[in-house]
Amino acid sequence: MADDHTDDHTHRHLEASELGEMDARVRALETLLVERGLIDPDALDKIVETYEHEVGPHRGAQVVARSWTDPEFRAWLLRDASAAVAAMGYAGRQGEHLTALENTPERHNLVVCTLCSCYPWPILGLPPVWYKSPAYRAKAVRDPRGVLADFGVELPATTSIRVWDSTSEQRYLVVPMRPEGTDGWTVAELAGVVTRDSMVGTGLASNPGAQANPRVDDRPAAGARGGSG
Repeated sequence: MADDHTDDHTHRHLEASELGEMDARVRALETLLVERGLIDPDALDKIVETYEHEVGPHRGAQVVARSWTDPEFRAWLLRDASAAVAAMGYAGRQGEHLTALENTPERHNLVVCTLCSCYPWPILGLPPVWYKSPAYRAKAVRDPRGVLADFGVELPATTSIRVWDSTSEQRYLVVPMRPEGTDGWTVAELAGVVTRDSMVGTGLASNPGAQANPRVDDRPAAGARGGSG
C-alpha cells in the first residue's frame, strides 16, 4: 500500500510539473483535498465527464437557433436570458445571471473573463484553454479587433466591438447574426451552423452551403499566445 501511495504521489508530482502555474496549483489543491478525504475524485471525474460529453455548445446552439426562428423567444432571451434558457431545460451551476448579447451589423460583442475563466457552463460546456489564457484575457481588452483577426474574423470598419467582462455574478451568451441563405431552415438545421466561438464572440455563424467552420481547438489563437498585439 505504501509503495502504491508513493508511486501515485510521484506520478501526480511529475504530471503537475508539466502543467501551467495555475493548473499546477489547482492540481495540488485537488490532491490535498483528496488525501484528506474532503472530496471524492470519482465524483470530480463524473462532473468533468458530464460537462465534456453531455453538456456543451450544442445546447447554446439550440438556444440561438430558436431565437432566430421565434421572435417571442428572442425577445424573452434578450430581456431575461436566465429564465429563457432555463425554460429549455438548460439551467444549472455557472449558468445563473445570464445575459444574451445580440450581434448586429453595427455592433459585435466579445466576451472575456479578465480575472479567471467565468463561463456559462450549462449552455457552452467547459471553457476552452485559450479562453482561460492570460494572453487572450489581456488582448481581448487591449485589442479586440486583433483578437478577432487571430480567429480569422474580419469585421467592417463600421462595426463597433464591445467587450464584456464575464464574472461569477454575470455571464454572457453572444447571439450571432443569422447567416443569409437560411430562410426556411428548421431549428435543428440552424443549430448546425452555430459554433461555440460565435457564442463567445470570437467567431461567426457558419455560412450555409460551405463546410462548417472547424471548431477552434484548445490552443490559444495565434496572436494570443503571449506575443505582441
